[in-house]
Amino acid sequence: MNGNLCNLAPRIGVIMGMANEYSIAYGIAKTLTECNTKLIFAVQSDRFKQKIADMEEFKNSEVFVCDVSQEGDIEKLFDVIGNLYGSIDFVVHSIAFSDRKELQGKYYDTSRGNFLNAMNISCYSLTEVCKYAKEVMPNGGSILTLSYYGAEKVVPNYNVMGVVKAALEASVRYLASDLGEFNIRVNAVSAGPIKTLASSGVGGFSKILEYEQNRSPLGRNVTKDDIGKACTFLLSDFASGITGEIIHVDCGSNIVGVKF
Repeated sequence: MNGNLCNLAPRIGVIMGMANEYSIAYGIAKTLTECNTKLIFAVQSDRFKQKIADMEEFKNSEVFVCDVSQEGDIEKLFDVIGNLYGSIDFVVHSIAFSDRKELQGKYYDTSRGNFLNAMNISCYSLTEVCKYAKEVMPNGGSILTLSYYGAEKVVPNYNVMGVVKAALEASVRYLASDLGEFNIRVNAVSAGPIKTLASSGVGGFSKILEYEQNRSPLGRNVTKDDIGKACTFLLSDFASGITGEIIHVDCGSNIVGVKF
């Protein structure tokens, strides 16, 4: 890891939504750990809490259960963190959900229940995170979420998640505007397709990976390490003038229209 970047890396922060070593959040957490950043994890359930507890690289990290779909859980999380640590420098919001059965076929078949649940967990949760994280960032900080190209263009079978991610990206801009007066930056990384627990539920995902690799200017798919380094930059003081942005980390595939 670049020593200069590590010198300006944040001191302490929260990673929300890491499921396992295949998660994008894992790549972010691993890079931050290499920069001696103290990490606090927030996960959906005790099952995920145990998974992180079993990871040697995070054995000294505190892990809390926070189900963002439950009223009051996010507020409680940041109250506990504030009482224990006083203040934090950043939050990584890596949370998304949709019923897997609806990540295939036609978008118009999306059920009302899944639409509302996906929007609540994947998008509204960021708004609530910002509301309460602000209280434990008295000196400013950085809040980062994860998006995907399906927010901008139609991606087969991404369906409701494309709509939700579009709302998430709009939320980033509004939240950045609201929190600027507190010196809190809000950004999103639009990561290229990468095989995770969440992406494995998207129909035809292996074809998406192949397509993106073939059209990428770098001739490959993005890795968790690529994303981890980009996110560490955005969370660091090197990115002190960047807020409200959607940064593509996808080996350049988003710039290519048709490739022969």
